[in-house]
Amino acid sequence: MEVIESDGLKLWAHTARPPNRRSNEVGRRGLILCHGFPTAPRWAESSGITYPEFADRLAADADWVVLAFHFRGIGRSEGDFSVGGWVNDVRASVGYLIESAGVDGVWLAGFRTGGTLAICVAADDERVRGVATFGAPADFDSWASEPRRFLEVARERGVIRTPGYPEDVAAWAQELKTVRAIDVVDRIPPRPLLVVHGTIDDEVPMSDARVLVDAAPGSELRVITGAGHRLRHDPRGVAVLLGWLDRQAL
Repeated sequence: MEVIESDGLKLWAHTARPPNRRSNEVGRRGLILCHGFPTAPRWAESSGITYPEFADRLAADADWVVLAFHFRGIGRSEGDFSVGGWVNDVRASVGYLIESAGVDGVWLAGFRTGGTLAICVAADDERVRGVATFGAPADFDSWASEPRRFLEVARERGVIRTPGYPEDVAAWAQELKTVRAIDVVDRIPPRPLLVVHGTIDDEVPMSDARVLVDAAPGSELRVITGAGHRLRHDPRGVAVLLGWLDRQAL
């Protein structure tokens, strides 16, 4: 088990390396997978559990170094969920991959909530060379509209495990309003941005994908007909990601 340190918390991680490549080989590209928010009660215990296998597949098929990790409050990672905390976890993963794997460039692939946060981090972190999102909301306004109700949802789904957390509910809720991909996505170009969305996504409307692309000139929108919210499990979504990775250059 690998460990990423983020705000003093230990996050579980797994690094997949391309087969038949020397550990000290230069010119390698690194990809970080950012998973989404649990979609059912107690799913925090199992969310992201298959991402290591996904990372292994991408490393072999794309010839990239691929990092999968669990955000705080998920699986074996310490801590409790907050939007700002998850942003810090992405930043910490970028530094970890650069230091531990010696890659020459880092890209982010975010799924659902992870895609939104990948945009927010990349906007202010030039170490990130490109971003691909899958079913990502443009903002968290739906959560922010009823923060106390969403806090209970977070507890039910297991991403908040500490009694009495958060101590400052107002500050915790404020992050839901201020962390907005739509406000910062224009800072990513000319770095590549791929936005992938399914036509029957019942969690995030197609309009979120379109406003993100419209706000970032030069970005790419790929619409997958008949696909839902969980694009990582759709072979067409995986094929789009592999094709995009193949086009990236150091």
